[in-house]
Amino acid sequence: QVQLVESGGGLVQPGGSLKLSCAASASLFSFWNMGWYRQAPGKHRDLVATITSGGTTNYADSVKERFTISRDNGKNTVYLQMNNLKPEDAAVYYCNARRTLSEYWGQGTQVTVSS
Repeated sequence: QVQLVESGGGLVQPGGSLKLSCAASASLFSFWNMGWYRQAPGKHRDLVATITSGGTTNYADSVKERFTISRDNGKNTVYLQMNNLKPEDAAVYYCNARRTLSEYWGQGTQVTVSS
């Protein structure tokens, strides 16, 4: 069983920045592929960014050049640095951990972008 706890969400003005963190209880954290997803009201949960156990990253086109995913295996934590936030980035952001046939989700953290 893996527990994922997100933090760092909040209210930010357009053009502002936030950094989300996801602390994982997983043993051998470095072997897990990690990701961030988001879900706005009435919409599907969409991929934002992923980082593999080897450090390869992937981003949704809508966040490229603005968001950066990273991981600290020593702290069992994955991060999402979000810059130049736009109103359309507002959503609940979920952390995801995936390895072979196992997958886990965090409880989500709310990001609101509004002036």
